[in-house]
Amino acid sequence: MKHPPTLKHPKVFTIAPSAPFAETLAQGLIARAGRDPLALSSAVIYLPTRRAARSFGDAFAAVMGGAALLPQFKPLGDSDEDELLFDAAAEGLEFKPALTPLRRQLLLAQLVRRWDRTDRGGALSFAQYAALADSLAKVMDEVETQGCDLSNLKDLVPADLAEHWEGVTRFLDVIRTQWPAILDAENALNPADRRVQGLKQLVARLETSPPPGWVIAAGSTGSIPATAELLSVIARLPQGAVVLPGLDKRLDERSWTELDPGHPQFGLAQLLRTIKCERADVEDWFTADTNPAREILLSESLRPVPTTDAWRALAETGSDEIAAGLKDIALSVCNDPAQEALAIALALREALETPGRRAALVTPDRNLARRVAAEMTRWGIAIDDSAGRPLAHTAAGSFLCLLAEATEARFAPVPLLALLKHPFARRGEDHASFRARARELDRWCLRGPRPDVGLDGIARTIESARANPRNKAIAEPLAALALWWREIAAILTPLEAIWAQDVADISAVCEAHITAAEALACDEAQDCLLWANSDGNLAAELCASLKDDSRDLPPIEPGSYAPLFRSLAMKLPVRTTFGRHPRLAILGPLEARLQRFDLTVLGGLNEGTWPRSAGADPWFSRPMRKTLGLEQPERGIGLSAHDFAMLAAGPCVLLTRALKVDGAPTTASRWLQRLEQLTRGLKLEAELATQPDYARLAAQMTEVPQGPRLPRPAPKPPVEVRPKRLSVTEIETWLRDPYAIYAKHVLGLRPLDALDEPIGPLERGTALHKAVELFIDKYRSGLPDDAVEQLVAIADQVFAQAGTPAAALALWRPRFLGAAKGFVAFERERRGATADSHLEIRGKLEIGDFTLTGIADRIDILKDGSAAILDYKSGAPPSTKQVTELLSPQLPLEAAMLAQDGFGIGARVTEELLYLSLASEKQAREPRFIPDATELATEAVAQLARRIAWFKERDTAYRPRVRPFRADIAGDYDHLARVREWSPSGWSEEP
Repeated sequence: MKHPPTLKHPKVFTIAPSAPFAETLAQGLIARAGRDPLALSSAVIYLPTRRAARSFGDAFAAVMGGAALLPQFKPLGDSDEDELLFDAAAEGLEFKPALTPLRRQLLLAQLVRRWDRTDRGGALSFAQYAALADSLAKVMDEVETQGCDLSNLKDLVPADLAEHWEGVTRFLDVIRTQWPAILDAENALNPADRRVQGLKQLVARLETSPPPGWVIAAGSTGSIPATAELLSVIARLPQGAVVLPGLDKRLDERSWTELDPGHPQFGLAQLLRTIKCERADVEDWFTADTNPAREILLSESLRPVPTTDAWRALAETGSDEIAAGLKDIALSVCNDPAQEALAIALALREALETPGRRAALVTPDRNLARRVAAEMTRWGIAIDDSAGRPLAHTAAGSFLCLLAEATEARFAPVPLLALLKHPFARRGEDHASFRARARELDRWCLRGPRPDVGLDGIARTIESARANPRNKAIAEPLAALALWWREIAAILTPLEAIWAQDVADISAVCEAHITAAEALACDEAQDCLLWANSDGNLAAELCASLKDDSRDLPPIEPGSYAPLFRSLAMKLPVRTTFGRHPRLAILGPLEARLQRFDLTVLGGLNEGTWPRSAGADPWFSRPMRKTLGLEQPERGIGLSAHDFAMLAAGPCVLLTRALKVDGAPTTASRWLQRLEQLTRGLKLEAELATQPDYARLAAQMTEVPQGPRLPRPAPKPPVEVRPKRLSVTEIETWLRDPYAIYAKHVLGLRPLDALDEPIGPLERGTALHKAVELFIDKYRSGLPDDAVEQLVAIADQVFAQAGTPAAALALWRPRFLGAAKGFVAFERERRGATADSHLEIRGKLEIGDFTLTGIADRIDILKDGSAAILDYKSGAPPSTKQVTELLSPQLPLEAAMLAQDGFGIGARVTEELLYLSLASEKQAREPRFIPDATELATEAVAQLARRIAWFKERDTAYRPRVRPFRADIAGDYDHLARVREWSPSGWSEEP
């Protein structure tokens, strides 16, 4: 069979970066084919991405003046993005189906797990294997896309590789030998391999049977070898043409030969070599309105480093063209991402003031994109990031993730409440009623240390709250809460049961997950809210795919399901299909390729963001990549540079970056650095300033003017509501922070414990107090020879009864062992002078109509009839100065109580006040004695009486933080007193 003739010389064209690509392409095709609608309709135009294929139709229709028979637009998938693969079916090519990404990841995870268990013992979880499989799938795609052969790894000399890379090489050899059999069993192809085979078959078909109409490949840089081969064939068809995006024909020959992989023209130079076309032979596709000065500016700014000496010639011969290129391009440097987002939003909002003006933010930083979308709501403008939101960040996706994670955490308080307070959590009730129950569970039952694990642990916690005498006022709501939780637990019990298994099928876990989610997410009409809207549809697809693609796979540990599900949900974007703004857009660099806007904002221009860093490759070292024939990671930076150069050539461009991100200084993008260096050397840096200065305007909008410092709160409640009963420990609070007494006793506010509050000093102190109390009470008649061991045994019992976690015991017990030795030594020495000991004894003292209460840790009756009061501390006791100055008056006030028979054991003169620390052996052996106990007791009562009288005056205020123990430690009520608004340090003397 005789093949149709092809041209010897390829037909390669370019469209300047400053020209509107789609419109210029349409104008050039019309100029060649005429306005015959049939001629145009028979044309086939291959474009890099599906988005470009969808958007070019509008541009062609606009050029042709309305309704017309348009060419066929087909995507090449000239990208490494999985969702932009070449559509072989649309070309009529027959292949095995592509293996779905999820099925491939699960199969690879099983293969990785099997190899790891054989080779290294298999210490990882299935979720970790799945993460490695996801990375491995990208490697396989890259190898197949670049046409490399893993068998070449055998050519590497083992001595050239570190031990880690030797292991990787062995594993990749397993993949090379075993994966083809798995694909045959699946009757499928790898997606990248299918794309490459499709492109190759298309090449063969075009060579043997070219279509009668025009065949044009436009906008592709040929980054995929198979695509480059296709472009080479198209360029030689009788009616074929390749239209390159933004080929720099002005760049001098020396620079052209010095191109490195990070240069924007590197990919085009590679493509021209593949096509066998000289740069000088590339013609303009169509004479369009361009901005040559901007193109020169960008070409000079981004010229190869070895040839930047050419900048001297610019300085000598004049910089008029550079100055002209700086017109309508500006740089806005902001302090942080929040200011950058607001500055961009201001620029986009200003663009809407001009009728018909279109503007777009282009950035790879999705956090910046979300910030800008949020800032636009200031003006009631809804603008969505067209890259979408991860499914895990949507209502349906987050609900499913939270349910799996709450089960994995054995229904610990934080993940459980996150689930129950989700808007979808209703269980057949209206949202307000269900949320109210969840808040009751939060406030009444789950605060403080973590309850017992599991659903039964939550039920026992609720019953403990019901049995607590302090909760009599809420007895009925607590009973209703217990019934409510019983119904919630019934929904979640099957999930808990399957998670309790050692292994389970992924499909079985997923089925239980879906069943519980549907039961928990039904509203009062019993309609499931979960699967509604676009996020619900995608969530349903994910669940169905997970069940289907995990068929016939070995079971996994259920604990891996939650992280696996979230990782899958993070990879799926949910895009808005309607309601997009007609004139504003937020795009990623890939989506913005070949598009044109009146204002283009290029945001997030920092190193590591745009361009992204060439990250460490866990699979291939640089020598391994070289041996395989893979391109080095810097090749991706070159593609990003080409995107930047094309976008920066737009009519009006705003470049933005933040000086700090997450509090850390940033480095400007290498492209910005080159632009700033060039303009600074030519003394044109002022030309880059924005007019208006959006960064300054953003700062002004968020700046809070410095007003007069707010006065310190000074509440003066009516005298009759002021507290007339305080404990001895609260007296110190009254001295140091009167506002805390006001908030607690007048306003009736109590600090809310944190969720999952760690076992800390308070619990340790309570346990040690109890252990010492039990020990003294048990051995009143005398200490045994093994007193230290007995005290430690009693402490172990107390720790066990309190449910002290093993992690806390690992720290507490060794410390207490030393303290026990010191305490027993102190106790042996003291027993000779002690007649009796009273432990944890309650007392009170009436001072007029004021009642002082307290519980003394220990009162020893000495043999001479006097008394000693001991206070145990698990940490550091107050200093002698703090006690003698009556800033810590607890023990002196207890001595005053004892002098008035406030403890019911007879009036006694206190001779000794002791603080005994159980923090270490030395501190327990040597307690802190406070001198002049009797005088201190008398002065403490007199001072307290004066304070009581002072606070009976109507004008006496309860001021906050009068004498804080430490200025850098916040009090329980400081936020209520708004301390930081009136005192930078939170400390001031009381007048």
